[in-house]
Formats: sequence, C-alpha cells, structure tokens
Amino acid sequence: MKPKIAILGDGGWGTTLAIHLDRKGYSVSLWGAFPDYVAYLNKKRVNTKFLSGIKIPKGIFITSDLEEVITPAEILVVAIPSQFLRKTIGLLKNMDLSEKIIVSVTKGIENPTFLRMSEVIHQVLGHNRHVAVLSGPTIAQEVAHGIPTTAVIASHDDNLNSYLQDIFMTERLRIYTNNDVIGVELGGSLKNIIAISCGISDGLGFGTNAKAAILTRGLVEITRLGITLGARKETFSGLTGLGDLATTCISNYSRNRFVGEQIGKGKSMKEIISHMQMVAEGVATTKAAYGLSKKCKVEMPITREVYNVIYKNKDPLQAVKDLMTRAKKKEE
Repeated sequence: MKPKIAILGDGGWGTTLAIHLDRKGYSVSLWGAFPDYVAYLNKKRVNTKFLSGIKIPKGIFITSDLEEVITPAEILVVAIPSQFLRKTIGLLKNMDLSEKIIVSVTKGIENPTFLRMSEVIHQVLGHNRHVAVLSGPTIAQEVAHGIPTTAVIASHDDNLNSYLQDIFMTERLRIYTNNDVIGVELGGSLKNIIAISCGISDGLGFGTNAKAAILTRGLVEITRLGITLGARKETFSGLTGLGDLATTCISNYSRNRFVGEQIGKGKSMKEIISHMQMVAEGVATTKAAYGLSKKCKVEMPITREVYNVIYKNKDPLQAVKDLMTRAKKKEE
C-alpha cells in the first residue's frame, strides 16, 4: 500500500509537491492556514497567488483543518515559511506522530535561535522523530511543468533516505541522497542571501562579471560557515550548494533575486515586501547568517554588506565599493 501524504503549506512549493505526488498515484492532502484561501483553492483548483496557470488535480484533498490531514497521513511534508514554522509545528505537539515521517522542504534559519529547520522540528516535537530534508535547485514552476529537475533527500538514516528517494523520484525529478543534513540545509538557506546580492547587482545594471564574482565568492562564504558548523565541504559543490545557488541567483522566478533587483533600483524594503505575495526567505536568513557569522567569528563580507543594505539602509553602491576595496588577499 502506498503511504498517505499530507503537505503542510499551500504556497508554490507545497502545491507543486502535492501535484507531483498525486501524479505518482499517492493519496495527497494539502493544508493551508487560511480558510478563505483554502475555499478559493477548492473552488478554482488553481493556486493563483503562488503557482498560477497550474491546475490542481481533483484527487488532492485541500483543507484548513490540520487534524484532518495529519491523522490519516504517514508522511508529513512541511512547506511552511521559516518565520512561521515553529508556531505551526507547535500545533502538532498534542497529536500522535509516533509513526509518522516528517520531511522538511523549508529553506531558512530561524531568528533569533540560529536553528536550521530540522532542528526547530526536533526541538518542538522531540528528537526521536523520523525527520528528513528535501532540498536542491527546485524552482516550483519548472517542477510543476515537468521540466527535468534534481534534488536531494537528506537524513542521518540511510534506509529512510532510500525510502523517500523512491517516493519523490520520477523520470523528471531525479532524487539523490545525502546524510550531511547540516550542509544540505545550510546550502539551501544561505544561497538566498547571495541571490539577493546578485539581484542588487542586476538592479544596479552590472554585468556577468559582477554576478560571477558574487556567486563564486558567495559560495566561499557559505562553505566557510558550513564547515565551521559541522558540514562537509563537498556538500557545497553539489546540488544543494552550487546547484541551488546558481539557480536562485539566475532564475527570473527567484523571489530573493527579485528583492535584490528592486533594492538595486532604489526601492525600499517596505515597498518591496508590500507588493510581494510570496515570502523571500533570504531577508530573514540574512539577519540570522550575519548573527551566526559574528558568533562563530567567520568572515562573510557579502553577507555583511547585504545585511547592512537591508537592515541599516546602506547605499548599495557604497556596499559594492566597500567590498571591492577590502584589503588584498589570496584566493581561497
């Protein structure tokens, strides 16, 4: 018997995964936090806010009743924005989750705890849970349209990794496994900061040279912090490191690159966020990563300047100048 799957979060990625798993023949439920929008989804069967143009199959059960999706499910896919993850997961504390597998597909670092998303889940629900992470260069619109994509399942249990690999993998979504949970989660989170930086470069009218420099040196920063926190260096040259970084820095679908581009064009953060339906995780992650870099005494100059631009209203051109005129050094 195929396991029943509940997707928590009706954003673009949660909806895409619901559609993807429904196509594979799984019984899928999709939970949304807002009853009015859930009613709209049930009526229109199109997620116009977050995944426009993609029909939601009738076989997917959509509800705002959390217990209604949790109780029958054997696998819970958590697609909640990082800022709301702790509160949402807290609603599950009194439910029987003893035999359920939890898959986090959320990319971010919690403020002010500096915890990764799987750590938040473990802290709230207990460390004896079966928790895995799905991450990689996965633009929701492309996956929903069946464009060839690759991703990674990561947990400390090789059997769990293999089991979930079979569930998510198709001829258009190739899944690899990894047991470096720290590296996989950090790569998926920190790349959003570098994407904001690339967007700022685009907004300022800079070219390919500048973007290549940001992407390359950004990867150095991500790797540097990741190793300090216990990740493996090679993870950051893989799909959840370089792969996800390149996608997010280049794609026109990237929310974080878009935020940076608007900053580069002179718009304020308040103005940018007020016109966005989706959450740009990199904004909150920048604050967490900057705090982590100071706590761990890790040099992250691009992250520092993105933080200064977002949270200290620093002029982006001055941030570029300060990056370019730092003390000379060898490449590492």
